Amino acid sequence: MKITKVETFLMGVGDTPRNWLFVKVHTDEGITGVGEASGWPKVIKAAIDDISPMVIGEDPMQIEKIWQLLFVGMMGHGMTGVVGSGAINGIEMALWDIKGKALNTPVWNLLGGKLRDSVRVYGHAFRYKMGVSAEDDRTGVVERALELKAMGYTAVKTGQGVDSIQAVHDVRKAVGDDMDIMVECAPPPWLQVKDAIILARALEPYNITFFEDAVAPENLKALARLQDATDVPIAVGERHSHIWGLREHIENELVDVIQPDAGRIGGISQLKKLSAMAEAHYITVAPHSGTLGPIGEFAALHVMCSIPNALALERVEFDDPRRYEVITNHIPTVDGFVPVPNEPGLGVDIIEEAIAKYPSKHNTPGPRQTEPGMHKWEPGTYFEQIYFQPRFRRQATMSPPKED
Repeated sequence: MKITKVETFLMGVGDTPRNWLFVKVHTDEGITGVGEASGWPKVIKAAIDDISPMVIGEDPMQIEKIWQLLFVGMMGHGMTGVVGSGAINGIEMALWDIKGKALNTPVWNLLGGKLRDSVRVYGHAFRYKMGVSAEDDRTGVVERALELKAMGYTAVKTGQGVDSIQAVHDVRKAVGDDMDIMVECAPPPWLQVKDAIILARALEPYNITFFEDAVAPENLKALARLQDATDVPIAVGERHSHIWGLREHIENELVDVIQPDAGRIGGISQLKKLSAMAEAHYITVAPHSGTLGPIGEFAALHVMCSIPNALALERVEFDDPRRYEVITNHIPTVDGFVPVPNEPGLGVDIIEEAIAKYPSKHNTPGPRQTEPGMHKWEPGTYFEQIYFQPRFRRQATMSPPKED
């Protein structure tokens, strides 16, 4: 079997700067495979178009060989950037799909078999809409958490606004002790390490499952200080690529949870290797899926069911109805778990005609004309667009919550 063509399908998602980029690899035996590339989809499309001639004529069953071929071929343009890793990711994922179809078996069976028939997922209670007050934001987060619980979700993630401690307090009080809560700092701006420590310690009474992305991802010393200063589990990883991107985090045990994105980490094999590295250090895996489309989610399911240190999969199930329109198979959440697909390959295909209805418009934020009520930057500093920021109103925003 030989690869004959690589196609890309880029689509816009709603009125946001989100895009989904799907890849289809064709072979001379008529078997095709699909993949997904995230990170910076519009730019990655150009990267895939540039590197795809390298794989024409190659045997799609030789996945590791092709991965190395692509990695070496583009290494002169940068080693661990999400554009390069995302481009490899989309092609490599499609190769696993082809191999599973050719051997008439699910991808998870090629990864060593499955440990579980379903994978636990968690949903988002984020709201943070334009012009919404902090008090209304908290109310919206609580309402969404209760909605997810009613749908069977057993875990929910909330975001880091100016009053995140109060928000977590309100959510915990509403959902009770039998639902897990994750807290994401949702930068920029990143917290300074002392502010991150204060916030983490304040969250300790709520027994959260993990505290995500509190300090800048390249600031490993800050991450080490945070890890040593709190009992809250620390999670990072969605912005990194390849096994080398998270190697030091794992080897130095700076985190308790890694969150590789199945669309930008560099492929299914990289996600599997990274999971094994984490396993050796008793670190769990909870793949990121915040901006990922539906194909990448299928890939993550195959890996998550095959590894012993799977924690949970982030699932953005209700972000845009096009998620269900552009693929052939949607797996619903059942009692907080997603059943693992058992069809050959990934168990899903793209619908090209549906994707074509939603052309990409842009992939970066538009002009900043008004300051939104998103509660990330300190008031009056939104237009500065700074990378990290201290918390000024510390008594109001970082103190223990107010009881009703």
